[in-house]
Amino acid sequence: MNVNRSHIQQSGYARPKTTTAPLVAAFSTTERSTPMKIGLFTPLRSPVATPEFLREFGQKAEAMGIHSFWLGEHVVLFDNYESKYPGTQDGVFRFPEGSGLMDMVSSIGFLAACTSTLRLGTGICILPQNNPVYAAKEYATLDFLSNGRLDFGVGVGWSWEEFEACGAPWPNRGKRCDEYLEVIKTLWNDEVSSYEGDMYQLPECRMHPKPVQDGGIPICVGGHSDAALRRTARYGAGWYGINLSPDESKQMVSRLKNFLEAENRSIEELEIHIGAVNDQMDPSMVEAYAEAGVTQLLIPFLRQGSKHLDSNLENIHPFVEVARSIN
Repeated sequence: MNVNRSHIQQSGYARPKTTTAPLVAAFSTTERSTPMKIGLFTPLRSPVATPEFLREFGQKAEAMGIHSFWLGEHVVLFDNYESKYPGTQDGVFRFPEGSGLMDMVSSIGFLAACTSTLRLGTGICILPQNNPVYAAKEYATLDFLSNGRLDFGVGVGWSWEEFEACGAPWPNRGKRCDEYLEVIKTLWNDEVSSYEGDMYQLPECRMHPKPVQDGGIPICVGGHSDAALRRTARYGAGWYGINLSPDESKQMVSRLKNFLEAENRSIEELEIHIGAVNDQMDPSMVEAYAEAGVTQLLIPFLRQGSKHLDSNLENIHPFVEVARSIN
């Protein structure tokens, strides 16, 4: 596939040196020089995320220097959960009545068509409840159409109810996630792909288009558990934490270093993203996050709709200014 790579948007991730399918991309081990970036965690929801809003939102955020949008995934919601949501202290998942999260693939495709430099991330794709071949195809196509502006954030999910609705097994979802990542990486990188695992078998096949980013779309693993950090060390170009203070972020980075060392990797190889699902972040904290090793802050942008878009974006502007000043 001949691709004009001069138009590919740079992610900040180190690029691999080979087009084969290693478990992780090859990175420079020189001292980190990645500047602090400001992105938005924006779980787009109906009915307020209209085409008109998305176009205006994406273009205005891009113009003010926002580095990326990270969307959320829940294909169905439930009036009552037995599962505990890790994003709130009481474990309750709350969402406006009569609303739902927009499909990430469709929404990213729309935003990519409306913007030119804004990076677009899945924050996160609940990979074990997806089909890995479809996921590889859909996100490779998005990377191709966006000229290489995609980041692939993955996690194992927290709601067994959603897995059941999707017809996906809840047990062993961590192992399933790992095998699905193996499947996706061979489909993204190898001319002829195949995989034999305990959870998934892929016969020899070919998949095009490939992602236009060298080595495939950067994989960013979400989660705070040892299993998530181990998965990051093995597969990740980035790690995604949520609702962490600067001190807590520093502690997580320290834990992550231990798992990276076991894979003969260094923390300088990774992008470290910290997001939130509340309004506890403040511009005065940006420098502390940078000192903790965070390379991108994902500010929650939960109040959607065109009516107050300008004022809501204005609240984000101080974060961008502080990041520029410390860079």
